[in-house]
Amino acid sequence: MKLVYNIKDKPKFGQLIVFAFQQLLAILAATIAVPSIVGNGMSQSAALFGAGVGTIVYLLFTKFKSPVFLGSSFAFLGSMFAAFGGALSTAAGYAGILIGAIFAGLVYVVIAIIVKFAGVNWINKLMPPVVIGPTVAIIGLSLAGNAVGDALTFAKTDAGFVMGTKGWVGFICALVTLFTVMICSVYGKKMAKLIPFVIGIMAGYAVGTIFTLIGMKTGNDALKVIDWSAFQHMQWIPDFTFLTAAKGFKEVDAAYVAMIAVAYVPVAFVVFAEHIADHKNLSSIIEQDLLEEPGLHRTLLGDGVGSMVGAIFGGCPNTTYGESVGCVAITGNASIVTIFATALMAIAASFVAPFVTFLSTIPACVMGGVCITLYGFIAVSGLKMIQKVDLDDNSNLFVVSVILIAGIGGMALTIGKVTLTEVACALILGIITNIVLSKKNAKKA
Repeated sequence: MKLVYNIKDKPKFGQLIVFAFQQLLAILAATIAVPSIVGNGMSQSAALFGAGVGTIVYLLFTKFKSPVFLGSSFAFLGSMFAAFGGALSTAAGYAGILIGAIFAGLVYVVIAIIVKFAGVNWINKLMPPVVIGPTVAIIGLSLAGNAVGDALTFAKTDAGFVMGTKGWVGFICALVTLFTVMICSVYGKKMAKLIPFVIGIMAGYAVGTIFTLIGMKTGNDALKVIDWSAFQHMQWIPDFTFLTAAKGFKEVDAAYVAMIAVAYVPVAFVVFAEHIADHKNLSSIIEQDLLEEPGLHRTLLGDGVGSMVGAIFGGCPNTTYGESVGCVAITGNASIVTIFATALMAIAASFVAPFVTFLSTIPACVMGGVCITLYGFIAVSGLKMIQKVDLDDNSNLFVVSVILIAGIGGMALTIGKVTLTEVACALILGIITNIVLSKKNAKKA
């Protein structure tokens, strides 16, 4: 897709605010979901603040050349649970997640130093298009269940999706959102083409509001798809992690620190693999190799240090977001100023309780409609990378096949307290397969 705004382009101020809001909507659900899942009093507002600060750190390290937003990482959920589970108190648990984020960030720093001196050629050889293309596709495909699950959120039962009245109402909201996004993106003129997600979410929310108001008027709970009760318990000031953690450091001992290291460090290596895939994908979209310029060592430092800084405020280690990459791909807006404005908006929004609360009331079914397009674009971006790969050669065919089946099949392995995600497993298996089978081509040469 031809970019409407390149990295160095600067949209007009009014447009910039709308573009930034769109990026914020794209990353919002996942960013605030992590602290909600972990619980223990973790703050959604603080996570949003941490994501904004972490993104600014990333932009500084990458010399404002890599247009992607950093948000709360799901990969570290198990690590965060371990930090709280092994703590004597909640405060010590908060101290643990800070220590863990520092361990994870240091892994990135060490790898960045190695890359700085060893270069990136070894990575390109280890992960050629035949490996990285299907891996990027798996990033999108592995999230397909989340998108569909959100779209049918009110139809979920232990027996699967059962379409009752509320299920159909939610699905209608999802479809309105989905088709509004697609129509605006394909047929829209000027601004409509650049902000399809904002328009789509507004349309889905409006339909959901109509159903909910009718349900409130008639007493029919099956029509109530939006829950506004969150406004009764708004959090006006973010609970920054470091404030609570400061009370718990005195309880931390060597054994607890060692446990935290074991929980966080291996996961950081897994996320490193996804970091490569995300930046390869983004590189193909903007047609600039980010591993060369600003350089993989800079993107790693930005991701690692940004993750540490973000965790200090929000508790959640950050990572580059596929949703953000998908937003760039669909809208054709790779303006780095937009990403910077999104980071500032996230920081400012974290202090505006009604705004954060309003965003949290966007029903999952509406976000599901958006995510079907976002995750789909990530998958297709990966498949585009293998267009020039010779799939008539069985060695290439097997590599792609192994990655796709392992990833789509959900090959996730839990080893002790570390979980290798389906993306990580598929990538590792693909690398090994490529190394084994590429010897045949090397002999021919």
